[in-house]
Amino acid sequence: MIMLEKRPQPSRFWNAASPVLAVILTLFFGGLMFMMLGKDPVEALRTIFLDPLFNEQFAAYSRPQLLVKAGPLILIAIGLSLGFRAGIWNIGAEGQYIMGAICGAAVGLAFYPAESVFIFPLMVIAGALGGWAWAMIPGILRTRFNTNEILVSLLLVYVAEQILASMSLGLLRNPDGGGFPGSRNLQQYSAAANQEVIAGTGMHWGVIAAFIAVIMAYILLNRHMLGFQIRLTGQSPRAAKFAGVRPNLLILFCLGASGALAGLAGLFEVAGPAGQISIDFNVGYGFTAIIVAFLGRLHPVGILLAGLLMALTYIGGELAQFMMGLPASAIQAFQGMLLFFLLGVDVLSNYRFRFSSQEVA
Repeated sequence: MIMLEKRPQPSRFWNAASPVLAVILTLFFGGLMFMMLGKDPVEALRTIFLDPLFNEQFAAYSRPQLLVKAGPLILIAIGLSLGFRAGIWNIGAEGQYIMGAICGAAVGLAFYPAESVFIFPLMVIAGALGGWAWAMIPGILRTRFNTNEILVSLLLVYVAEQILASMSLGLLRNPDGGGFPGSRNLQQYSAAANQEVIAGTGMHWGVIAAFIAVIMAYILLNRHMLGFQIRLTGQSPRAAKFAGVRPNLLILFCLGASGALAGLAGLFEVAGPAGQISIDFNVGYGFTAIIVAFLGRLHPVGILLAGLLMALTYIGGELAQFMMGLPASAIQAFQGMLLFFLLGVDVLSNYRFRFSSQEVA
């Protein structure tokens, strides 16, 4: 008989090895899925992971896109990881991402067609505040009424999607767009555009913000008292109270920080690659960032690497759809496998298998 036995303390080996094992299992079972769809699994995996980087036919386009796709994932995942470390579960980053994009774009469009160097910084502030305010709803409900922040933040995603549709069809709709839904293209409005900092690299201001977030999160978690309080609360809430941690303030900080970073990601996306507010603006970055956060072990450097890996699956997945005819749902399932196996293998960090010959009565 095989039993799971709780370890006296979490295993450092499995804590580090479980993401690697999860990736290997994802490759194996993902390959089986591609085989069942009638595709060559080796060719599919090569197309997803290697061709975007090393095939010169596609690399000129794919390499810059790697940073474009990774930027919002890293930015959102860094914010989520702060709360996750403290046991505060913000599952609604997608909604905060949407609201940040709406608020930031609204500020930029309000100044159209004026040209000023202050417009884009104001959009950045508005985007962060939009995401922060949306995250404060579950934060205040949790601290005042002890509601479940998981349910509230998740349900607010669907509210944000309805607001996005309303704005695309109403207040922010392009008056010169012939009645079609969607705002003006912010990329064509230079004062509000999130331009590449280094041409041809994909390095726009959102990517720079993501790298800054990684550095600041590392400093916060390892060199600041607040980071110690976050880690202590996640490991032992009771000990945190004895240490003087004020749980309500910590909840508001973690949710606010994650909301602000998600809002920034939305602003940089709408002013950059997406270009406009539209009904289908959100593409699931807020949910995918949860995978990135856990794959990176909630560590800033790990999240940076995990974000680049997940961005590679986005780019390679699009390439596989084009080159091999793989359905988009198969690529989404492949990405979902990564979180599934990561959570499954993560059990080994706190439990170990014990073999016994005794029969259960």
